[in-house]
Amino acid sequence: MTATTMTWARSGARGGAFRTDWITVALVLAISLLGLVMVTSASISIANKESGEPFTYLERQLLLLCIGCTAAFVLTRVRTELLEKFALPLLVFAFVLLVAVLVPGLGHVVNGSRRWIRLAGFNFQASELARLLVLIFIASYAARREAELRTHFVGLMKPLGLLALVGVLLLAEPDFGAATVLFATGFGVLFVAGARLRFVLAMTLTTVGAFGTLVALSGYRMRRLAAFLDPWADPFNSGFQLTQSLIAIGRGEWFGVGLGESVQKLFYLPEAHTDFLFAVLAEELGLAGVVITVGLFLALAWRALSIAQLAADAGLKFQAYLAAGFGLWIGIQAFINIGVNMGALPTKGLTLPLMSYGRSSLIVTIAWVGILLRVYHEAASRTRGPATVTA
Repeated sequence: MTATTMTWARSGARGGAFRTDWITVALVLAISLLGLVMVTSASISIANKESGEPFTYLERQLLLLCIGCTAAFVLTRVRTELLEKFALPLLVFAFVLLVAVLVPGLGHVVNGSRRWIRLAGFNFQASELARLLVLIFIASYAARREAELRTHFVGLMKPLGLLALVGVLLLAEPDFGAATVLFATGFGVLFVAGARLRFVLAMTLTTVGAFGTLVALSGYRMRRLAAFLDPWADPFNSGFQLTQSLIAIGRGEWFGVGLGESVQKLFYLPEAHTDFLFAVLAEELGLAGVVITVGLFLALAWRALSIAQLAADAGLKFQAYLAAGFGLWIGIQAFINIGVNMGALPTKGLTLPLMSYGRSSLIVTIAWVGILLRVYHEAASRTRGPATVTA
């Protein structure tokens, strides 16, 4: 960060009213409310079976939204220069979280994966917060080492080595989906920061080859890949989840079977309120609902990239890379989740951001929105002057 930027951050950023990007707020609100409706619809049957209370997941989702919004509000009041200043300690904390889940007694196992830390009766997925902290460091590195990143291959190899190390810890859980999204988003941020295209393409091909090797060497991942390529070959075992998802999407047709009228959510489609929420949405709201949902995610990703451009124009490089990281991440994870639901991508175990019942994922995503809003405030205040409060 330059001396001019530091001086402005200490003075101008503190003065005047907070500049809120209402477009981002409206998009996040629309996606979250749509998700709230769909989680309620998709979870009624399973909630009633588990606890006898059909709206259990609605109540939990509302609580998670409140926690996420509180975290987002707090982060809108935190100057981004502090995030840049403490990027390295935050990275160390991310590694502590990722190692902690692998320690017996600390890490909590669910469905064969050790991804959670048990805190006061609440399972917190460490990888969700860790990915955000790692990307904060990547944005800091890109801002500090821009010249090296643009001119030397070594400048790109250093952050990619970091991503590889984090990826190893994620794969040890195992969490192949989180590792994939982190790599893709990290590559994107580094490319936006000026890494040469030929370097990025070379490392992308290397990474794809490495992930392909990991899939080939893992029995359960090969079974997932086989089920993805031909789910109808074993529709009642390995291909069950995907075939049920495809049936749900096919039943939706143009305008859906009606809100709450999904058949597949009635214990046919596993994880209907989490990873496969999109399939229930497609069944109940049809192609019209799918187009609206995809449009909302595209609009949010585009808005984040627009804020990144605004920050770059204001000379705030770190802030620009933070905003770009959010836009890339929200777009990539939504694309993968929708692709999995539609059978276009192998199953990854990723939630649909801001919509699925995901606990840690929902809280961290909304908290990241708070950082995005802070970036907008600082960039807008610098380019347009501090906002004033009118009577």
